[in-house]
Amino acid sequence: MSDTLNNQEIQKALARLTDWKRAGESIVKEFERKDFDGAMKFVNKVAALATQQNHHPDIDIRWNKVRLALSTHASGGLTALDFQVAAQIDDIAT
Repeated sequence: MSDTLNNQEIQKALARLTDWKRAGESIVKEFERKDFDGAMKFVNKVAALATQQNHHPDIDIRWNKVRLALSTHASGGLTALDFQVAAQIDDIAT
């Protein structure tokens, strides 16, 4: 189990990411793709990454929009792993 970050650490980590926002004990971001097929291909890439990292986001798919939410549930909040995986998701999103 990882240590949860305090508010100051969370703000610093968010500042290093693009368009991720805090929502309670999670960080969230919405990604837009050309169409449903593009959204599903992106989700499959995220799923492969999540399996590799053993850290799985909550995923909401609405046609061409994919909303991801990250939190370390086992720790009861946000940890460094959430921000690491968010950065990796951003890398595969381009």
